[in-house]
Amino acid sequence: MKKIIYSLSIVALASGLIFTSCKKKKAFKEEDGQSSEDNRSVQSENDAAMNDINDIVSSSSLKGKNAGAYSSSGITGNVCGVTVDSVNINTGTILLGFNGTTCNNRTRTGAIRITIEDFPNKEWKDAGAVMRVDFIDYKVARASDGKYVLLNGSQKIVNVSGTTWYNLLFTAQHSSIVTEVKEAGGINVTFDDGKTAVYNINRRITYAWISGFNFSCTAEGIGSSGDISNLENYGTTRDGDAFTSQITTPIVWNITCGWWAPVQGAVNIKVEDKEFDLKCTFAVDKDGNPVSVAPNTCAYGWKVEWSHKKKTKKKVFGYI
Repeated sequence: MKKIIYSLSIVALASGLIFTSCKKKKAFKEEDGQSSEDNRSVQSENDAAMNDINDIVSSSSLKGKNAGAYSSSGITGNVCGVTVDSVNINTGTILLGFNGTTCNNRTRTGAIRITIEDFPNKEWKDAGAVMRVDFIDYKVARASDGKYVLLNGSQKIVNVSGTTWYNLLFTAQHSSIVTEVKEAGGINVTFDDGKTAVYNINRRITYAWISGFNFSCTAEGIGSSGDISNLENYGTTRDGDAFTSQITTPIVWNITCGWWAPVQGAVNIKVEDKEFDLKCTFAVDKDGNPVSVAPNTCAYGWKVEWSHKKKTKKKVFGYI
């Protein structure tokens, strides 16, 4: 009897190992890089929102003393399709409303509320100033195919270095600005298929003056989850799986190519229960080969690769 039980146990163990192996093989085969595409879409739109916020606040009285008159086009004149409710600006709050205008293949609706904490004791130009950003049904849709992300939730931006875009671009008093984007309850994301995800974004962003009314942005991960550091993001995917997104090479973009088209960077995404990572590389050609971006030129897009045993798969995405 003992021999029979032992034999059955061996058979059950072997069957379990075969099942697990087949499951892992199936997960690798069916992987389509969706988690990496979602992460890139949301991070890209978050970057775009941060740019608009910096642009607008730098031309408002929230900036601090000697601020110029407010213009909805902001400092660089690149803010599109926004109206501003400044009725509470004296208490440190303005509301950006997006009216559905299509610009650069993006149609935006909803609102973003900006609040400078402890205003006017703290103004945005001050080192250590904290800005709360609330996304209120903020929807960004691609005009070309209708795919969208809908953001609700909050995060905070800390002005680590002090000063503003106005001083960086026009007064030459500073050559760079350092800010940190930090989680503040998380951002709930709804995709066009109705599925939802939760993102906790934590990034250090350095804006640096280049020349000729141009500047670059460098993003690094400052978050952590468990024993993983340098995270730009963590949370749950649209399929409900826990994930982390770790910056392994700082992500760099400039005005020439735009916030949607990094000229450098790499990210490693881990999704719960998958034995392979999604390795993302920015600035590649149509075949996925890394390219060195020369001045006034831009790369085709970015790629994601995943490997299991001796097999590797990849997918290349165009920036536009």
